[in-house]
Amino acid sequence: MRILHTSDWHVGKTIRGESRIEEHRAVLAEIGEVARAEGAELILVAGDLYETAAPGPESVALVNQTLLDLRAIAPLVVIAGNHDNAAAFEALRPWAEGLGIVMRGRVAGPDAGGVVEVDTVAGERARIVLLPFCSPRYSVRAAELMALDAAQTAGMYADRLAAIVRALCADPDPDAVNLLVAHCMVRGGLSGGGEREAQTGFEPYWMSATAFPPSLAYTALGHLHLAQRVASGSPVWYSGSPVQVDFGEAGAGKHALLVDVTATTPAQVREVPLTAGSELRTVTANLAELEAVAGTDFGDTWLRVRVDDAARAGIVEDVRSWLGDRVVEVRVLGTGRAAIRSVERHGSTPHELFDEYLRAEGVEDARLTGLFADLLDAETNA
Repeated sequence: MRILHTSDWHVGKTIRGESRIEEHRAVLAEIGEVARAEGAELILVAGDLYETAAPGPESVALVNQTLLDLRAIAPLVVIAGNHDNAAAFEALRPWAEGLGIVMRGRVAGPDAGGVVEVDTVAGERARIVLLPFCSPRYSVRAAELMALDAAQTAGMYADRLAAIVRALCADPDPDAVNLLVAHCMVRGGLSGGGEREAQTGFEPYWMSATAFPPSLAYTALGHLHLAQRVASGSPVWYSGSPVQVDFGEAGAGKHALLVDVTATTPAQVREVPLTAGSELRTVTANLAELEAVAGTDFGDTWLRVRVDDAARAGIVEDVRSWLGDRVVEVRVLGTGRAAIRSVERHGSTPHELFDEYLRAEGVEDARLTGLFADLLDAETNA
């Protein structure tokens, strides 16, 4: 059985207010091309299809069309991630089932949709355990949060997720390929840089890799944006996001995973590069260096510019005029903020106070001093 594993599409993601819908359209089409060209017999989407729980109609249209396109290639299984709207996924289940798509928004018991069996065209059978994102708010009660410290609540969450996995995996089928699709943070996984910190490092809610039983031929994970294997007793992999979701992921290669596995042989995993997504790049230079590359064609790369120079009025406009409209953020690093002197406000003129503020901020622009003087005169003489 050949499985294509993908996750963390984050359709609807913007970058500093700039839409990325066309980028997502291209990369999701690329995933479909990989599935078709490689002869995928089962496709697993491990959550975070959307960037937000309230996606816009353009995002919904793209995701729905992508699901239909993937289902036309092979049986398709989809679960909700922490960015998705679990209730909306559950509401769409009848629509999905009518099209032969397995969709789950919430954790369910083995007899209530938490375990499904899927047959491929080749006649192979997969027994698939479904573990959509399980919020700590529901698995760790408020009263327990009040009584326990962070380490204790994290341990409680890990224990409860492990118990859920044990219950769902309690009856493996020796004649089928036993799989688990989950959206969660597994301890030991490496973040790609674009994940919400509150769902990874800041709030220590995770599950242990030891929770996955050796009866599983393969575990398809979503949540972390870097494709990687997690050390465990059975093959456990994150597919990572197919696009660089934020600048923290700059330089990270993006992939879909192809998994070849049978009921009796170990999973062989291959990372297939995805290239349709745009590159996110941070440029750090002084103004002279930036002006020297004015007119350079950066293609579809999104740029975050760090100006290593003294602040002055008009820097943002100048940088964008030199580097183009793919610049989504400009930040002035300055030459190091000067130590703020203790200025006696009593007896100091507004001009002196403003000059001190500019000095402390490392701003060297005589025009600002003149503009301040004009504004002050206009206000005091009004």
